[in-house]
Amino acid sequence: MNLLKTSVLNAIAVAIKVASALVVNKILAMYVGPAGYAVIGQFQNVVSIIVNLAGGLVSTGVTKVTAEHYDDEARQHAVWQTAIRFSLGASIFAAILLLLAADKLAQWVLHRPDISIVFVWLALTLPAMAANNLLLAIINGKKEVGIYVAANITGSLTSMLLVGMLAYSFGLYGALVAFTISPAVVLLSTTAIVARRDWFKAKFLWGQMNRPALRELSGFGLMGLTSAMTMPITFMLIRDYLTTNLGLSAAGYWQASWKISEIYLMLVTTTLSVYYLPRLAEIRAASELKIEITNIYRLVMPIVMAGAATIYVFRDFIIQTLFTPDFLPMRELFPWQLVGDVIKIGSWILAYIMIGRAMVKYYLTTEIIFSILFILLSIALVDIFGLIGVSMAYAMNYSLYWVCMGVFVRNEIRRM
Repeated sequence: MNLLKTSVLNAIAVAIKVASALVVNKILAMYVGPAGYAVIGQFQNVVSIIVNLAGGLVSTGVTKVTAEHYDDEARQHAVWQTAIRFSLGASIFAAILLLLAADKLAQWVLHRPDISIVFVWLALTLPAMAANNLLLAIINGKKEVGIYVAANITGSLTSMLLVGMLAYSFGLYGALVAFTISPAVVLLSTTAIVARRDWFKAKFLWGQMNRPALRELSGFGLMGLTSAMTMPITFMLIRDYLTTNLGLSAAGYWQASWKISEIYLMLVTTTLSVYYLPRLAEIRAASELKIEITNIYRLVMPIVMAGAATIYVFRDFIIQTLFTPDFLPMRELFPWQLVGDVIKIGSWILAYIMIGRAMVKYYLTTEIIFSILFILLSIALVDIFGLIGVSMAYAMNYSLYWVCMGVFVRNEIRRM
């Protein structure tokens, strides 16, 4: 597997994923509006937190360890079995908590107690979600790029169909239900795609918990737990602050601008996950790490900057095409949001080294500090500049993060 081949194959999956996301985006804009868009953003953050707590937090570790011990199948199997056992227990426990707290969550997070049943749907599908995430992590670690791409394409199309049908039929409630059941449905297709591989056998996936493997995954569990809690909670708090001070529609405008960033950055972020993370796990020499970082910057940054410039030029057309005229007030967010996107990717290229090299303490510290800083900057700048302040805070926060990552990587290379 090399960077160019991975990028080309990944581009195919991302192209389909982007097309699917655009269709879903338009459907949601038509049937739920800016206010409903904000509710969906809140719910997706809750789903992200719960799925990670239900075992998803070890998926990065599974990918890293599988890639690192590519020549030791027994070690791989021990890690897979331990991760699956852990995820199953965690997902069942989380599902019980969801069932007990569904009404309170609907009131507190969604401000819609009448649709608390969506959390029941989430609880019922949680084990399947966790299993699908782990299976994809194993496929990624085994460097089965073709299978990984096929699984992601199937997932994108399945999600598009479910969200489209249920949002059309039941509005906001249908869209929320679709977001809970689509990952579970995708598990069936992922399993079917990978079923013929020699390494995919029940005896390799199901077994006893292995203490050394559990210790090896624990560091990634802490990193995953931090990511699972910090960023989604950060977004929820910022969105809630916007709702309280500027209104639910304003929160929806910010959510919509963030969704555009997610869509066009998919090619970059998925390439980093599919190629870059397993590659970092293999690197032992400082000179090799420098070369890898340079190659990633040369490939990724021009793509990001070109994408951001194109979106800025065609921002009015994009808003009216992907959304509806009701979303036009979000255009003021684009300049700072797009600058922030470029800066974020630049910093992430360096930040991935912390994950790939299991630098747990540094990762935990920086994630918490910069999440808190994003919230504080957002509150301060929104009070001064209004809604555009949240995009300004985004760009400023990642500028500081990039500087911090630069210092970290320089020190790590010297240590190597």
